Parts: sequence; structure tokens; C-alpha cells
Amino acid sequence: MLVAVAVTASRLGRLGVERNHVTAASRAVVQLAAVSLVITAALGSIGWSLAFALLMFSVATWTSSGRIDVPRAQVPMVGAAVAAGAVPVLALILGSGVVPFNGAGLVPTAGIVIGGAMTAATLTGRRAYDELQTSFGTYEAGLAIGLPSPEAAFEVIQPSGREALTPGLDQTRTVGLVTLPGAFVGVLLGGGTPLEAGAAQIMVLIGLMAAQAITTAVLLRLVAHGRVVRRSMAGRYPR
Repeated sequence: MLVAVAVTASRLGRLGVERNHVTAASRAVVQLAAVSLVITAALGSIGWSLAFALLMFSVATWTSSGRIDVPRAQVPMVGAAVAAGAVPVLALILGSGVVPFNGAGLVPTAGIVIGGAMTAATLTGRRAYDELQTSFGTYEAGLAIGLPSPEAAFEVIQPSGREALTPGLDQTRTVGLVTLPGAFVGVLLGGGTPLEAGAAQIMVLIGLMAAQAITTAVLLRLVAHGRVVRRSMAGRYPR
């Protein structure tokens, strides 16, 4: 019924994405059914849990690279930015014992943090190149006055970092007032107290904030140095 509501709204609003709603919903059902079976097996072994986390990281890297539209040879650079944000946050959360280092603790925590880093990488890369395309004259002006290419580019793309981080910051600022995110609801449904649910959600939100900040900072520098270049700008940038 919810899929039908989405399709009807798209049709009445002339959005042209009716088929996309059906396809996305169908894929979600199939993928989550398959992933549920895999996770059931992975949770019983720390080795398989680590392997599943690596799979999540690989898919996140590939997804962000596609959204930014970089050549295949530069996919590892995008992966480096995602890892730069996700790895230290996961190491701190799991290494401190706040979340137990087992399958049940590793898989969902890694999924949340890697997913947040992926979103930050996608938004940062896309908005950075949108800025470069619309303000390419400013970049060239920086070169004309003697700035090295990375510095000239960074002056143009720096505002895109703040824009990329805004959704995560807004989610953290308004938690409990506008939304009750998944970790909070999950702990409550699992039998935890509201205080335990709140503590878990705060850990997740601040961990996401840290991971996204690192990923954005690293990717902006990679873009500025021409290590991550959108296909449509290859040959024009960097100079």
C-alpha cells in the first residue's frame, strides 16, 4: 500500500519516477532478505562479521565513486576518504568497549558509520565539482595571480564541505525534537530503557558527525589536488 501511495503521488505530481519507486521497493525487499540471511551467519563469527563490514565498505566506496562520476582508477582514492572517516571512529567505539567487539556489535555499528561516511563523500564530491563547474573562472583567476592549483581549487570548493555536512549536523541538532532515529528505536524495541536508548543514539550521532567531518576534509583535499576528478572535467581540471 505504501508503494502504491508513492507511485500515486509521483503520478499526480508529474514527477516521472513511478517506475523508480516500484524498482527501488522491489530491490529493497530482495536485498534485505538476502542480507538478513547473510547477517544471521555473520553474527556468529567475528571473522565473517569483519568480512561483511569490508563488503559494506566496498559497496559504499563504489556507490560514492559512481555518484561523483570518477574514473575507475580513482575509486581507491574515494575509498581512502571513506576509510579515513570510518576506521578511526569504529576503532574508538569498538576498542573502548562501549560497543562489544563481536558480530552483534560490529555489523550494525560499522553499517551506520560507513553509511554516514559514504553519504558525506557523495555530497562532498558532487557539490565540490558543481562549485568548480560554476565558478571555474574564479579557479582560473587564482591561477592567474600565482596560486598553486590545489590552493586555487580549494578556495572555490571549500564552501561545499559545509553544505555536505549540513544534513548530519541538522540531524544531530534536532534529534529527539524532530526525529527518533533508528538506534534509539532499536534499543527500545530490544527491551532497553529510554536512558540506554538515548545513550546509544548519542554515541551513533556523534560518531557519524566525526566520521563525516574527516571524510569531507580528506575528500576536499583529494579533489583540490586533482586526485579525484569528475569525468566531465577531465582535461580541463586540474591545470
